[in-house]
Amino acid sequence: MNDLNISRLQSLGIATQPSRQETSELGQDDFLRIMLAQLENQDPTSPLEGNEFLSQITQFSIADGISGLNDSFSDLANSLTSNQALQASALVGRSVIVPGDTAEVFPGNTLQGRAVLPDGANSVTVDIFNQGGELVNSLRLGPQDAGNVNFSWDGLNSEGSPAEPGAYRVVARANIGGTEQALTTQISARVDSVTLQNGGASLEVNLAGIGPVSFSSVQEIR
Repeated sequence: MNDLNISRLQSLGIATQPSRQETSELGQDDFLRIMLAQLENQDPTSPLEGNEFLSQITQFSIADGISGLNDSFSDLANSLTSNQALQASALVGRSVIVPGDTAEVFPGNTLQGRAVLPDGANSVTVDIFNQGGELVNSLRLGPQDAGNVNFSWDGLNSEGSPAEPGAYRVVARANIGGTEQALTTQISARVDSVTLQNGGASLEVNLAGIGPVSFSSVQEIR
């Protein structure tokens, strides 16, 4: 009777073939054998209701299905994380644009970035400040249309001499309709390496002169 009922349930798609692999957990087949044993040894004066039997099978099947679905999602998440890390590693040596206003400047390199202009402006200016808060140079970009306004500082001060190596801050402003407004800035930097954080839950790119930033913060790859 046991084998016959198992075969019948298998034909209905609610039982699987017995596995020879030893396990410490109860599987679907184990559950069905327990249920069949319960039916065979039930009290004739108080038989198990068919609806109750089917309800228990349904609950087990749902729980078993959810467990399998969670495993599938876990595998998918791991696959996506690995794929993201692989794509990010291809960025090493390339330049990216990230939100910010500070970058390191060394002899022979330039500080590049862009200002985000919400509306057309009569003029756009980018001021360069050193760590002491002193104005080193001003980049006058003239009239600009709305959108991203690129700028580049060659590392020279207002007198044309090389500025001291170190961190510099950019402050962008625009004259829009006769009113001066501060602008959001983004900085271009080279990707030195890629780091997985929190067991692969998050990804960071380590930028030259800036440090680690979230991969999701990258606005553009150049």
